[in-house]
Amino acid sequence: MTGLPVIATAAPDRRPGSARLLARRVAVALAQFAAVSVIVFALTTLLPGDTADVVLGPDATDDQVTVLRTELGLDRPATERFLDWAGGLLTGDLGRSLVTGQPVAGELAARLGGTVLLGGLALALLVPAAVALGVIAGRRPGSGTDRALTGTVSALQAVPEFALGLVLVALFSLQLGWLPATAGGGSLLSPGVLVLPVLVLAANQLGRLARQIRLGVVETDRAPHVTHLRRLGLPERVVLLRHVLPGGALPSLQQLARIVDGLLGGVVVVEALFALPGVGAGFVDAVQARDLPLVQGYALLFAATTILVNLVLDVVSARLVPVREDAP
Repeated sequence: MTGLPVIATAAPDRRPGSARLLARRVAVALAQFAAVSVIVFALTTLLPGDTADVVLGPDATDDQVTVLRTELGLDRPATERFLDWAGGLLTGDLGRSLVTGQPVAGELAARLGGTVLLGGLALALLVPAAVALGVIAGRRPGSGTDRALTGTVSALQAVPEFALGLVLVALFSLQLGWLPATAGGGSLLSPGVLVLPVLVLAANQLGRLARQIRLGVVETDRAPHVTHLRRLGLPERVVLLRHVLPGGALPSLQQLARIVDGLLGGVVVVEALFALPGVGAGFVDAVQARDLPLVQGYALLFAATTILVNLVLDVVSARLVPVREDAP
């Protein structure tokens, strides 16, 4: 056992307690919520025109626009409107859409299911694929297989979602006629509608996770304790599944948080490209209509998802990553 790193079973745990870590991260999350709210509101108010201009169109008279603007409260100072919205938020009221008059919470809920389905399927596809590719490449670093797999996932990551989507539509929809090009803004109950959007989302994020897992596997596979286990005669399958894979995958948890961020950004593009009725397409529609309460609602939803995922993975990482005795 001489020369092997000792995992801290006896060493004092220098990690902060979960309660203290959670309290600190929640405080940071609340500050991030506040910052996102102010920034999104400020940026939206800087856009040319407002909801009254968009709803009435270019043929409306100035008097008609003025009347509607007054009815919607858009003639009030921006600071006053923001404080009203923020006060409602503290009581759980996200306000009402300026275009439809419906509660923002209801508008978000109506679109959330489609996006959760799309993102969930993409995540369910890319995580096992990334683990498999990362392990295969990481077990033989520098080999032809490693170079081919790493090059392929890097190329997929470099292609923007809209470009990859157009290529897949041209091939599988227009050329071969196997899959529908878009959902036409309709239901997602037809499985064929989701195939191309899920592939686009998963392919773009696959490289980030697969390369991180590959690095972890390469490092863990060469670790002295893994070499020692092989010398003891443990079956290679046991060494891989119980020691190499967990050790190589743990550092990828933080990368998984960035994957979720990437999926949220990709959803906006993919839903618009394939005419899917989700929160990404809804956010684009809200910005185009200058529907400020709805834009704020979508922004908070995106921010909450990102912050919550990062918070959970931070806590999980803090509990799972072993501490070495020589750690500072």
